[in-house]
Amino acid sequence: MRTRVTWILGIAVLIAVAVLVACSSKYSSSNNGLVVVSTQANAVMDTFSLDLGNGHISQVFNSNGPPTQGVPTSVVLDPAGDFAYVLVTQSTYVTPSATGIQSFSVASDGKLGSLGSPTPLNPETFTPPGSTTTESIPMVPVAMTIDSAGKFLFVADSLTTDGTQPVPGAVSVFAIGSGGALTEVVGPTTALSSPFVLPAQTGGTTPSASALAVTPTVYPAAYSICSVNVPPTTENLYVTDSVNYVVLNYSVSSSGVLTLVPTSSTPGIPTGTVPSGVTVDPCNRFVYVSNGQPDNSVSAFTVCNAVNLPVCTAADFSLRAVTGSPFVAGNSPGPLMMDAYANFLYVVDTGQNAISAYRVSTTTGSLTPLSPATITTNSFPTSIAIRSDDTWMFVANLNQATVSEYAITPATGALTPQPPIQTDNFPWGVAVK
Repeated sequence: MRTRVTWILGIAVLIAVAVLVACSSKYSSSNNGLVVVSTQANAVMDTFSLDLGNGHISQVFNSNGPPTQGVPTSVVLDPAGDFAYVLVTQSTYVTPSATGIQSFSVASDGKLGSLGSPTPLNPETFTPPGSTTTESIPMVPVAMTIDSAGKFLFVADSLTTDGTQPVPGAVSVFAIGSGGALTEVVGPTTALSSPFVLPAQTGGTTPSASALAVTPTVYPAAYSICSVNVPPTTENLYVTDSVNYVVLNYSVSSSGVLTLVPTSSTPGIPTGTVPSGVTVDPCNRFVYVSNGQPDNSVSAFTVCNAVNLPVCTAADFSLRAVTGSPFVAGNSPGPLMMDAYANFLYVVDTGQNAISAYRVSTTTGSLTPLSPATITTNSFPTSIAIRSDDTWMFVANLNQATVSEYAITPATGALTPQPPIQTDNFPWGVAVK
C-alpha cells in the first residue's frame, strides 16, 4: 500500500511539474512581453514570451515559427503589438520568394499569423542622363521603421543599377490601415508619390539610403523628462545617405508625402563616414547618427523643434550639430537606440561584438560613456530593441543563433547580461513589445 501511494504521489508531482513548465511557456498579452525575431537560415519567424518580473524567456509554440516568403531582415511591431512587419528579399533559396514587406498578425497567445504574400514596393521611375526613355527600377529595401502612432511605415531603399549605371536610393512610405494592411502612399504627382528619390548632392555621387528614424508624436507615458509635455502633431523623417555622408530631413504630411526640408547649402547635413544608423530622442530633442569606418563615431544633433536663439531660428525640425560632436564609438558602429526614458544611448558596434553605452545630457545632447563603456554581445550583432518600460534590451546575433538579453537599470543605464536566447540559425531582426 505504501509503495502504491508513493508511486501515485510521484506521478502527481511529475504532472504538476509538467503543468508548471507548460504554463511558463505560455504568453499572455496582459502579463508578458513578446520578443519577435526574424531568422534567415530557414526563413522563419521566432517568437518568445518574456517574463516581465525576471526576464526569463520561453519560446512560444508556433511550429518553429511561421515561414517568410523571402530572406527576412528588419522587423518592427506596431505600437499596440498587434502586427509585425518584416522586410523580405527574393532569393533562390526560399520558395515562394519575393521582395517586399511581409505582414503578420500577433495573436493573444503570442503566435504570428501570416497576412498573405509580401506587399511589394513600387518601382522607381528612372530616366538615364541623356536619355528620353523612362525605366522602372525595382527597389532594394535595407531598413525599416514605424512611427509612434502606428500610422506610417517607412522603408530605406539603397542605390541600385539599371544594368549600366547606378540608380539613386529612395524612401518608400506605406500607410497602415485597418487590419494592419499596407498601402503605398500615392500623391497628386510622381514626385509626390512613394518612392521618394533621394536628392543629388552637389559634387557628390549617386545617393543611397541606409537608415531612417521618425520623430515621435507620442511621448513616454511616465518617468521621462517630456512625459508631461504635449507632443507635436506633425512628424519629420531623418534618412542617412551612406554614400554622400549626410543625413536628410523630410517633413511628413498627414497623408505620408515627404518634403525635403531645405538647408543652407547641400540638401543634407554632414555626418561622419558611411552613416549606417540613425535614431531620434523619444522626447524630440536630439538625433544621433552612427558613422562607420574609419571614423567609428556618433554624430549628435539638436532638433530645432522650437525657436531657441542663436542655435535654432525656426521650429522646422532642422538639425544643428551638438558641441563636441562627433563622439568616439567602437569598431563599425551600426544600429543605435535611446532608452525609453530618453536618458541613455546604446550603439551596436558590429565590428567588435559589443554595445557602446552613453549617458545623454538632457540640456546639450552631448554623450558621456558609461562605466563600463562597452558590453559584449555574441557574434555579429545586427539589430537592437528596447522595451517601452525601459527594463529589457535585446540584440540579435547573426553568427551565433542567439539574441543577447540585458536588464536595464533605468537610473544609471547599466546593462546586466542575461542568459542568451537560442533562436533558429542566422537571426537578423529583433523587436519587443
